[in-house]
Amino acid sequence: MGGRRAEAARNDGLILDAARDVFLDNPSAPIADVAKEAGVGISALYRRYPSKEHLLRELARDGLSRFIEDLRAALADDRHAWVAYADCLRRVVDGQSQALAQRVAGTFTPTESLARLAGEASELAIELHRRTQAAGALREDVNPADVVLILEMVSLVDLPGPERGRDLRQRYLALALQALRAPGSEPLPGPPADETDLTARWRAP
Repeated sequence: MGGRRAEAARNDGLILDAARDVFLDNPSAPIADVAKEAGVGISALYRRYPSKEHLLRELARDGLSRFIEDLRAALADDRHAWVAYADCLRRVVDGQSQALAQRVAGTFTPTESLARLAGEASELAIELHRRTQAAGALREDVNPADVVLILEMVSLVDLPGPERGRDLRQRYLALALQALRAPGSEPLPGPPADETDLTARWRAP
């Protein structure tokens, strides 16, 4: 790879990493904050992503793609259903893929390809959820939308320090997993979230 192409690839990686951090914290942040976080000039950012909407679409695509990979890996895992399920959620929280996709939902106009990815992710998540419940490992009074929102809450936990936020996210995920495991200590109050609630967030303002 030539010098300019290598630099462009490096800048693109820096921009996407910075954008994840910036927009997970605040989806309405200006694109200049991403350039500052990435340590690149605003012109370099605009050469790769002509607008904030282009960058948000790429972040959503990347987040959904990585979420789908985690779900497929879990469905192909032949270990005990709970072990495969819990490990999948740990990977999702570590990668912050699902949280990022949902965090930026509704802040841009989605494309048909993004809609297809979101639909595929939803189908796989439902399949994994049902499989784990059918094995008697996941409590019966939670649904896939409940778990999506729990993962979002956990993924937003952060404190200064390179590892502090990650350690805390895994700590609170462990607490959530104890609550999710069947049979559950007591009934949950109120109705659960549903797929319609989650889908509505992808509509552009």
